[in-house]
Amino acid sequence: MARQVVGYGEDELRALAGARSFERGLGYLDAVSGLEVGDASVTARVHGTGVYEVELTLGEGTGISGWCDCPYGQEGNFCKHCVAVGLTVLRQAEAIPRQRAAARTRASGLEAWLTALSRDELLGLVREQVAGDRELRRRLELRAAAARSDLGAVRERVLALLDPRPFARYGYVEYADAPGYARQVAEAADALRALTAGGQAARAVGLAEEAIRALGEAYEEIDDSDGVVGQAVAAVAEAHLEACGVERPDPERLAEWLVGHVLGDRNDATDLDPLDYADVLGQVGLARLRQLAAEARRRSPRGWAERYLMERLVKAEGDVDALVALYVKDLVPSGATHLRIAEELGAAGRPEDALAWAERGLRDTANEAHVDSRLVDYVCASYTRTGRKAEAVAVRRDRFLAERSLAAYRQLRAAARAAGSWETERAAALAALREDTRQERGGWHRGPVLIDALLDDGDLDTAWREAADRADDRQWQQLAGLSRETRTADALAVYLRLVEPLKGPTGDRVYEQMARLLLEVRACHRSLGTEDEFTTYLAGLRAELKRRRKLITILDRHGL
Repeated sequence: MARQVVGYGEDELRALAGARSFERGLGYLDAVSGLEVGDASVTARVHGTGVYEVELTLGEGTGISGWCDCPYGQEGNFCKHCVAVGLTVLRQAEAIPRQRAAARTRASGLEAWLTALSRDELLGLVREQVAGDRELRRRLELRAAAARSDLGAVRERVLALLDPRPFARYGYVEYADAPGYARQVAEAADALRALTAGGQAARAVGLAEEAIRALGEAYEEIDDSDGVVGQAVAAVAEAHLEACGVERPDPERLAEWLVGHVLGDRNDATDLDPLDYADVLGQVGLARLRQLAAEARRRSPRGWAERYLMERLVKAEGDVDALVALYVKDLVPSGATHLRIAEELGAAGRPEDALAWAERGLRDTANEAHVDSRLVDYVCASYTRTGRKAEAVAVRRDRFLAERSLAAYRQLRAAARAAGSWETERAAALAALREDTRQERGGWHRGPVLIDALLDDGDLDTAWREAADRADDRQWQQLAGLSRETRTADALAVYLRLVEPLKGPTGDRVYEQMARLLLEVRACHRSLGTEDEFTTYLAGLRAELKRRRKLITILDRHGL
């Protein structure tokens, strides 16, 4: 019945939120307040670490979606607060149709009442609301100033909205205060748009540039972990672009302002892209932009912002050779720049040139400890695509011998299998890993790659032979798990040995790990038909560690 009324059930809530958020939402049922049912939505407040506003959109047979202003909800997730409100609605489902009908009646009644009011009565109502709502008053003051072209008042109000000091209780805007400041910045963006719409685009351009400068100075002192201020600042930048599109300012002056802003140290807030202004700049402005970028690049050839700006401009012009020439000036040791060149040439329809640059990247990085794996992948994919499988294997072999990692072993295996040469390559690779083990014994922080490679191959018999005095506890446990059905007694011995060192340390993580191992011990005894031995062993263990109440509780929860 509840599902038919609201269009969803607990299964839909669980699917939207995920099991973890759904279970957490159950604990917030008593924290829901102010539930209001509208025609096709429900709003409520949920009291947690803060007071969060939740809105659910729902309908008869149309499912459900939700929004919450908590950090997790603002990322687009159906959070635990949405779950709590959704469950509350389900528990009140029988009253939903009546509440919807009442909401429709209230809305139509309000509309009819407002329509019937005289001008003086409406003005009185607005004045009453303005007197009691500071944010509404500020918004209307801005609109009024813009409407009467009182540009001094608009400027003063906009800059006041951008001032972070009222929110900076300890010299900076804390995480909890960032949304309030963001709302003021958004108001400033609205005011700039209102200026443009009111025929004052030139003034809007100048004021927007002033606002962007002020925001650049303020942003460093704001904890904007959720990005809410950044979104509002982006709205100010969009208002500037919009005003420029209407006013069409001098293109050379605009180019100079854009370059100065992008290369300045206050661009983190807006992250302006000069190419967004291409239509406004025109050929004259773009030429000036390119000239200024080139001059800045010459002055600071290692500057990140200077390099990025120049690359963006050259790439936009579509001259791939000029872009390659720019990249060549700053080849990084990992081969990442070689890869970028190869990708640009490939996108330009020049696959031979692209591969030549990628191969050069492998040669140039042959002695480097770290090589960008994407470069290796690019070359091997090119070789495989053109039937040069043996060469792909050779590249993978070289990287494996340089890295001696499980990832490199897997990549060599895939390439060699495709070329039909894995048997030979595997023997040589394992020999290299055995040599590593002999040289590095006693110095590993993790078990040797040899054991991981054998486990990854599923070669358990060889892994058992090689593991003695080499494998670490992680590898022993993995080996036992893979062998429990075929070498049960050996697996049991491993699990019992791994339990012993866990008797000393304390903490939930250790206790959970011990419980998991004991479950494996029990499974082995059952397979061997020696459950009585496990019962005796477990009883002794519990008696030995009986003072650790949390451990005993965890063992009980696992049925041990």
